[in-house]
Amino acid sequence: MANHPFENFNLESELITAIKDLNFNKPTEIQSRVIPKIIKGTSIIGQSQTGTGKSHAFLLPLMQRIDSTINEPQAIIVAPTRELAQQLFDAASHLAKFKQDISVKLFIGGTDFEKDRQRAKNQPHLVIGTPTRINDLAKNGELHVHLASYLVIDEADLMIDLGLIEDVDLIAARLEENASIAVFSATIPKSLHPFLNKYLEHPEFIEIEKPSQNKENIEFYLIPTKSEDKVDKTLKLMNVINPYLGIIFCNSRDSANELAKQINEAGVKVGMIHGGLTPRERKQQMKRIRNLEFQYVIASDLASRGIDIPGVSHVINFDVPNDIDFFTHRVGRTGRGQYHGVAITLYSPDEEENIGLIEERGYKFNDVDIKDDELKAIKAHNKRKVRKKQDDHLTNQIKNKVKRNNKNKVKPGYKKKFKQEVENLKRQERKQYSKRQNRLARKNKKG
Repeated sequence: MANHPFENFNLESELITAIKDLNFNKPTEIQSRVIPKIIKGTSIIGQSQTGTGKSHAFLLPLMQRIDSTINEPQAIIVAPTRELAQQLFDAASHLAKFKQDISVKLFIGGTDFEKDRQRAKNQPHLVIGTPTRINDLAKNGELHVHLASYLVIDEADLMIDLGLIEDVDLIAARLEENASIAVFSATIPKSLHPFLNKYLEHPEFIEIEKPSQNKENIEFYLIPTKSEDKVDKTLKLMNVINPYLGIIFCNSRDSANELAKQINEAGVKVGMIHGGLTPRERKQQMKRIRNLEFQYVIASDLASRGIDIPGVSHVINFDVPNDIDFFTHRVGRTGRGQYHGVAITLYSPDEEENIGLIEERGYKFNDVDIKDDELKAIKAHNKRKVRKKQDDHLTNQIKNKVKRNNKNKVKPGYKKKFKQEVENLKRQERKQYSKRQNRLARKNKKG
């Protein structure tokens, strides 16, 4: 019988069984490149987008490295949000079921600190959590993070955005000099460089290239909202599509709150996830979302990076993101694994520039609008833009021509007459252009 593809990494049989239980048929690119490095104890910087299989790229080799006979922390994983830490803990716990006597513990903010102190007395092999809580436990001596031989920092650029890098720095400073560090990040901002230069000497850089074109299993649609209120258009869209679960992204919590209020008033019950919720509210919302109490969830960009919501069939961008990288993070919530996804972006005229920037990243949209309760194809927005540029050029040519003809003839009502003359000449030019095109078409047909 043929070997399972993951056996090429010389993973323990228990972990191969766990992989089969996950229905992983073959490793993703980041798994193929990262797993051997972490098994060897190499420090790395991994740059990849969401949905690439990154979590198991470091969880599997860390599990391989753990010696269950040593009852001290051997690996630490820090994540920027409680939800992401919880997801990593759940994934690690699944693997631990197959490799006996491995202890995995979660330490995150928003929980009882005294209880965490008691739990830390029995030192786990693998520590997963948010940096502030782990640092607090290490600072008081409850958690022996200094004994770990490997530190993984997940979503490092989000650590920077959320102001958590100082706590990560304090954790890294406790490690022995021979400890290894893996840093994973969607982007490598300049503000992250001081940390990398301080703790990673000659790391291996592994970059998973951004997609040069659309993912095959995601359909990308673009809907204009020029002459309509965007909330009304969103409600129409919600009546047209029927997602298993749809996430509607807004650029801010205020925008998310206002949209949720208006949609609820229209009689549609929606979930809500953003950074303004208390830990308890976020936990309750995530529980209700996973129980499929909502068909739609309104979210800020926190959900595109720090929270994994399973089963998302549709992503709707109510706001075009100001930071274009977030477009990739958002649409990466759908079409995961072998599943099909739909990503719909609503845009107003003042957001067209950002649409152009997204297209420069390699994304290609299907231009549609809502007509007769269906999404129907319309003229491509970039073609309209080209036509406008041509029209502007034509207008300028004609204006110069009119000015030459009316030189030194400034009279009352000149501006009005000038405008009328320009419009008349434009119509004449268009008619002549149309006649030339028809003649050319007839000539080609005869040829």
